[in-house]
Amino acid sequence: MRHRRIGLVSAFVTIMMIASAAPTMAHDTGEFGERPEASKGRSFDVKLDGHISPGGVPLEPLSDIRCEDGMAGIFPCHKVDLASFTPLSGIDASFVSDVWGWTDPVTGMQLAIVGTFEGAAFIDVTDGAVPVYLGTLPSAFPATFRNIWYDMRVYRDHAYIGSEAAGFNPATFEVDGFGMQIVDLTQFRGATGPIDVELANRVTDFTQSHNLSINEESGRLYVAGAFAGLDVCQVFPSPFEGTGAPIVYDLSTDPVNPEFLGCLFGDEYQYSHDIQCVTYRGPDTRYTGNEICFGSNEAALVLYDATDPTDPEVLAEVKYLDLPFFDEDREVPNYYTHQGWLSEDQRYFFLGDELDEFFGPAEERTTYLWDMADLENPALIGVHTDGNTSIDHNMFVSGNLLYQSNYTSGLWIYDTWKIDQGRLKSRGYFDVFPADDRTDFFGTWGNYPFFGDGKVVVTSSDEGVFVLQSRAKSAADNRGRGPE
Repeated sequence: MRHRRIGLVSAFVTIMMIASAAPTMAHDTGEFGERPEASKGRSFDVKLDGHISPGGVPLEPLSDIRCEDGMAGIFPCHKVDLASFTPLSGIDASFVSDVWGWTDPVTGMQLAIVGTFEGAAFIDVTDGAVPVYLGTLPSAFPATFRNIWYDMRVYRDHAYIGSEAAGFNPATFEVDGFGMQIVDLTQFRGATGPIDVELANRVTDFTQSHNLSINEESGRLYVAGAFAGLDVCQVFPSPFEGTGAPIVYDLSTDPVNPEFLGCLFGDEYQYSHDIQCVTYRGPDTRYTGNEICFGSNEAALVLYDATDPTDPEVLAEVKYLDLPFFDEDREVPNYYTHQGWLSEDQRYFFLGDELDEFFGPAEERTTYLWDMADLENPALIGVHTDGNTSIDHNMFVSGNLLYQSNYTSGLWIYDTWKIDQGRLKSRGYFDVFPADDRTDFFGTWGNYPFFGDGKVVVTSSDEGVFVLQSRAKSAADNRGRGPE
């Protein structure tokens, strides 16, 4: 069976639009069909005037609040301080989604790139307590509910921006969409306030995307979840019948003008919701130096050898739950392989599922832990749960710490030093949605932990942008003496 998006995550949450924002207790949502109309997309038409945070966050700037005795003001926390909070109005936005970052190699400026409903917002967070909004590049496509899905990555001082925004004209049978925007980030050098953000280029080979990924070492960019355009990457030529398989571009020759290289087709599981690709230096020496990709492909984790993108090899397609992908009786998915990240030694992979908590079988947020010593036979070695009922979302590894966005429970930081035993250990957290830990799509969407100074930028969809300062440490960093 060929899998492509069938009303899951993107299309699924579309039918749950314009939600009630009244706080509820976690799991107090009834059976499927009875739960409140809540989703990622509920806020796209909310006006800035009179906007209310469903998470109970005062929508006014905050700064310099230390985490003490388990709280930073109104925010539950542990070893993570609030450097600043910028509400939606402070970046001319009505909704925020994902976030990425850039450190200027010349000036040292730290720039946060934030997806908003209106476009991509740029914020100088060098001084985390005094963030400076530097402007927004407007969306490349007229505003639709699909503008809520934004993703950004950076390569050689350029930002690459994608979105799900797209539309179909039934009269002409044509599809148009966002494509991909490219921004030269050096234009922000010296900026002290909002500027007119200039576009370096816009790629229109494909209509839209769900995620972007870049292997900075090889200069390869991967477009995940595109439906239309680039006929060579489709099974059927009609609109919205693309497989959603990753589309590969080369950036190394000319970062402003990506060169199309090929597509990564799976054997059974084609559509890739998200993907991480690396120049491989892990334990499986058969593939040393190759371009190895880890695709979160809805119903399975798919590993590719993408060294030759014109003829990629599928190394493995593996599942982690002994359940059908789609529950025919309830007409909902049992799970959704969403996103994951490798450990820095490329031995282990941390995988998140976005719907296992929402529809069951998971009663609490769950992270699936994989041993990748054999790339052709990945092994599930552990399942991490910690009693919280929120939904896990995007996660990244920096050093020995895993930074995981969990919608209504905020940023959680886990120690990976016992991963060989299939275990994670909480070292810190900051709850950007203090109202409750409901199992729903409110709260934090993404985080960026790679500035290298403990600073973590976190988005919260209906609230705004948090700049956090982490004091969490790994036991491995403490020379084996255990945590502080």
